[in-house]
Amino acid sequence: MANSRPFTTTPSRIKDLLLLLSALLSVFLLLYLHHVLLHPPTASFSAVESSPPATPPPLSLDRILFSIASSSASLSSRAPYIRLWHSPNSHLNTTFLFLDRPAPNPTPSLPPIIIPPNTSSLSPGHRIARVVKDALALDVPGIYWYVFGDDDTLFFTENVVRILSKYDHNKWYYIGSSSESYEQNEKFYFDMAFGGGGYAISAPLARVLARVLDSCLDRYPHLYGSDARVFACLAELGVRLTVEPGFHQVDVRGNIFGFLSAHPLSLLASLHHIDAVEPIFPGMSRMHALEHLFKAVRVDPARILQQTVCYDNSNSLTVSISWGYALQVYEGNQLLPDVLLFQRTFRPWKRGKNVSSSRYTFNTREYPSDPCKRPVVFFLHTVVANTTGVWTNYTRHNTGNCSRTKAIDKLKGISVFSLNLDFDIEQALRRHCCDISSFSGETMTIHIRRCGIYELIAMRG
Repeated sequence: MANSRPFTTTPSRIKDLLLLLSALLSVFLLLYLHHVLLHPPTASFSAVESSPPATPPPLSLDRILFSIASSSASLSSRAPYIRLWHSPNSHLNTTFLFLDRPAPNPTPSLPPIIIPPNTSSLSPGHRIARVVKDALALDVPGIYWYVFGDDDTLFFTENVVRILSKYDHNKWYYIGSSSESYEQNEKFYFDMAFGGGGYAISAPLARVLARVLDSCLDRYPHLYGSDARVFACLAELGVRLTVEPGFHQVDVRGNIFGFLSAHPLSLLASLHHIDAVEPIFPGMSRMHALEHLFKAVRVDPARILQQTVCYDNSNSLTVSISWGYALQVYEGNQLLPDVLLFQRTFRPWKRGKNVSSSRYTFNTREYPSDPCKRPVVFFLHTVVANTTGVWTNYTRHNTGNCSRTKAIDKLKGISVFSLNLDFDIEQALRRHCCDISSFSGETMTIHIRRCGIYELIAMRG
């Protein structure tokens, strides 16, 4: 052992040791990474990261706040309309009436009345435009959408829910429709939601609009209506209108049979100007007629006024159904595009010498002055729902002593069977088909069904 020397840590040896350790660490890391790639861990955090995001709850009526503009002068006459569509809930109410001052007479079974402060000196258009801000000031929790309308607007609330469920309430949306009158749109704006037909604003957009509303309204005192002022302020925010044709301003007068019997392929959201049109069912008061329509609305709201057309080849008949309202039987083969047109049973909204030159925002066809040249009309009589589906029954409305073909001369009633209309927000609506399942003497039975993929709605032959 005399020749052995003790181990000493010289700088060169320390350097060699560090290089060795570094090489060993590199090899270890390479082996570890290779193992991880071949055998990925199954720890709980991996499962959490790969799981799909939670689906938001479906939209419900209590997530929509309806703000109805009224006045102390008009409330008593318009209250029956509001009661017809408004369903009060003792636990949660999301419908409010905004008035200029207290109503002179008590109005039971109506939504809560709100009288905003410091608005008595404002013009009606300015006051009603500020309802957007006043509705936000109520601070009702959990609201996704704010819907605005007038006290003579009929809302079909379940359909409003279905329509709005198509859109992300977390984004900025302004939803409604323009006027049916070309002149009214020209007078105001074609891309404006008319307030009588009602319009919806998503909650985040409503919050922003409420913050800037007063400063914006000062720039538009020349605009007549509240809807035009709100439109102008939304335009300043850079928001455009998203059109939903089920919101109806109803800027027409008189008999709106031709308007209702050719409803566009969209859910019915609202009807306005009820006081300006005749009762929608013959032989009834205006209110009784609306209550009659709502018998069908409450059974299958999504299907109300949906137009379905079917053909009877053997008797050469064309049948047009406006579900829950009326049914028309034409003699001969009527091509579908013609049947879908609005019959001009109504008068223009504009009054004066040049009424005949008024134009509409939809195509129309003539409604013959001779009742014998019109289709035979059957109006809704009863609605019966059971576990298998819905039966709507229609009775004949006779006008004039007309000579008809043998096939329909004695026809008195028509029954229509349908299933409740399913609404898929992921797909566009498609018109349904129908079959005349029986036809003998005084009665006809029709079944409404989904069309086949390649099925055409046309007279076969």
